[in-house]
Amino acid sequence: MSLAIEIVEVGPRDGLQNESAVLSAEDRVEFITRLEAAGVRRVEAVSFVNPKRVPQMAGAEEIMAALPTDLTRSRIGLALNLRGWERAVAAGCDEVNAVVSASEGFGVRNQGAPVAAQLKAMREIAENNAGLPMGPKLSLTISVAFGDPFDGEVPERAVVEIVRRAADAGYQEIALGDTIGAADPWTVRRRVEACREAAPHARLRMHFHDTRKTGLANAFAAVEAGVDVLDASCGGIGGCPFAPRATGNIATEDLVYMLERAGFSTGLDLDALIRTAEWLEGPLGKPVPSGLRRAGRFPSASA
Repeated sequence: MSLAIEIVEVGPRDGLQNESAVLSAEDRVEFITRLEAAGVRRVEAVSFVNPKRVPQMAGAEEIMAALPTDLTRSRIGLALNLRGWERAVAAGCDEVNAVVSASEGFGVRNQGAPVAAQLKAMREIAENNAGLPMGPKLSLTISVAFGDPFDGEVPERAVVEIVRRAADAGYQEIALGDTIGAADPWTVRRRVEACREAAPHARLRMHFHDTRKTGLANAFAAVEAGVDVLDASCGGIGGCPFAPRATGNIATEDLVYMLERAGFSTGLDLDALIRTAEWLEGPLGKPVPSGLRRAGRFPSASA
């Protein structure tokens, strides 16, 4: 029996937010629909941020309303503050992903708030969510958990403290985000171990960008350290508009290929993911960077 690895698809949010092309609501709905048809169970579908700051994410409510009801899927909305959480709840998101930066430089530029204010918002979201009879699931992503483009190295203790506070606030899943692709496999292992010690009952999730081409190696290290849920973006698109030179997430199809070659199960249809990456090049108006989109699977489907 193979070990299952859950992949959270972040292409429709983190993937698209840094692209120069602004996809229509119809194209974004089709993107999500194609991903779910490929077996995706959890998808970061929308972001409840100010569209003036991130125009690629405008129309979140419209997109959620257009998606067909499917109780077997979890559509995730990103929220940076209590107002974002309120919008996500009203739009019917199955899950809300809050965000706290591990350092001040990126936090102020990305969220317009120091870390202390972000931690306050994180707790407010958890408290208000707990007051709902049927509230959405909550998760937290710690951005720049391995390095900040403005402040440089991020100390492990800073990340661990946020993990501890998030667990105390009631977040049962916490993701470490390598927003600028600064991590290495050995640091990943050490940071996973430290965070697991700080919050033994929380589920850890990892979010890697491939800026410096260490993304899949870092995913391997996380799995070796016992992590069983990873973020990825179809086509390998992505980045952050507030992080200079940041590039895309690890590609979903590349991650699935690596894991399934090793005997892990993901529940995703690799050929359908490759076709979705191919389709995505149309709305984006450019090739996507994933390896499987260029080279295809091995052995080939016809072999």
